[in-house]
Amino acid sequence: RQRGGIRPTPVGEMLLEYCERRSALDESFITSLEAYQRLETGTISLTVGEGFVSDLVASPLHEFTQRYAGIQLDIHIAGTSGIIDAIVEDQSHIGLMFHERTHPQLRFWASSPQPLMAILSPHHPLAEQPHPLTLAQLSTQPMAMWDTTHGVRQMVDQAFQQARLAPRMTMNTNSMVILAQYVRSGMGVTLLPAFAVAHDLDIGSLVARPVDDPLFQRSQAHMVTRVGRQQPKASILLLRHLQRWMQAFRDPASNQPTPLP
Repeated sequence: RQRGGIRPTPVGEMLLEYCERRSALDESFITSLEAYQRLETGTISLTVGEGFVSDLVASPLHEFTQRYAGIQLDIHIAGTSGIIDAIVEDQSHIGLMFHERTHPQLRFWASSPQPLMAILSPHHPLAEQPHPLTLAQLSTQPMAMWDTTHGVRQMVDQAFQQARLAPRMTMNTNSMVILAQYVRSGMGVTLLPAFAVAHDLDIGSLVARPVDDPLFQRSQAHMVTRVGRQQPKASILLLRHLQRWMQAFRDPASNQPTPLP
């Protein structure tokens, strides 16, 4: 207490300043939290196989980013092992992969049958064949494929080994662009799920023919998250949106996807 009234001690002044700063921080935190809950801010990370990129970016992400402009998307490309590592190590919220590989920490949020198809130029001699192609037929054709770390390549190698056949592998790559251009140019064939080249199939620059092999016919596309990870609201919304919109996961018998809320 002083003649002019009560004044705080130096420690009291420090406490008063702390309370004022704490109050400002609380207000800032509440404002940020409310914005996050309204899906006005936040980051969602995805790690996906390259074959999903065209399907993912074409329409699904276009609508999502327009509706939720404040949400940042981080998208990374990896093979099957890289996708699994990114999910179980919490580097990504969502993974999209083609070759199923079990892991105790993977939750399969959605799976959809996606047969592995022979992708050919429309001018290829096998493009007009009315019956499913055989591995014996494909083994005589020049072929480009993913490198051996990729899940699709591992499935292809397994199928040919079981059939005791050797494919004429003339090109190995880790690029979806190279695979598609290889086939467009008439150099040979490749094996992919149809959704990976959906645009080319729509405009007629490539054709997809079924292959008479049980392993190829059982293949599926998978949307995965980590078991036990509490997904943010924006991530849950994106998972449901991709399931409705992506050709890789959408029910072919359904009508147009449901709009975002």
